[in-house]
Amino acid sequence: MKILWTCICILAVAPSGVAADSIAKARIKVAADGLPSGHETPEGAACDLARAFIKRDTALFTTTCLRPYGGGKAPDEYAAYLKSTVESMKEEAAKKEPSPGGPKSIGKAYAARHLSKNGPASFGYAAFGFKDVMFVDVGVYLHNGERALNRTMVIKDKDGKWYVHPMPAVSPLLSTGLNEEAPSTQDVLEVYDVQK
Repeated sequence: MKILWTCICILAVAPSGVAADSIAKARIKVAADGLPSGHETPEGAACDLARAFIKRDTALFTTTCLRPYGGGKAPDEYAAYLKSTVESMKEEAAKKEPSPGGPKSIGKAYAARHLSKNGPASFGYAAFGFKDVMFVDVGVYLHNGERALNRTMVIKDKDGKWYVHPMPAVSPLLSTGLNEEAPSTQDVLEVYDVQK
């Protein structure tokens, strides 16, 4: 009872707003464009997927994407999609000029969010051993001057690293409600401290 009383006393005398301001943000390193990169955060994986298409970097695409998983036809369909995308990226890289509708740079990345429905994360854990299922909205500038917003499903796999799932439609139970989620509003850099 004494511990509980101490906690209540501390909360009673703390100025309002201290609790929210004193929560430490995770520190991350960012790429040259000032946005997260790598497998440590969901946003890093999502931004790396965008960078892979921007640079037409098949190695980055392959290492950023989730491994084939599941049973039935799904793993084969997913593996075929990955292979087809790699071939398309190679063809794009061979062109003298990039396609006008292709991505030129990342304009904005939003903080990762969980799906509103509990089913996808529970299904991912029970069926495939995934530790978490989220999504990240990434805005890109296109070569034709227009902008596009890409909603990217991200999965924390058994190894504790984040990967993108570039073809969530292959697993409807895992992606239920993904495209019905409201637009993201919180900038990714609001949730992390950037290491300099």
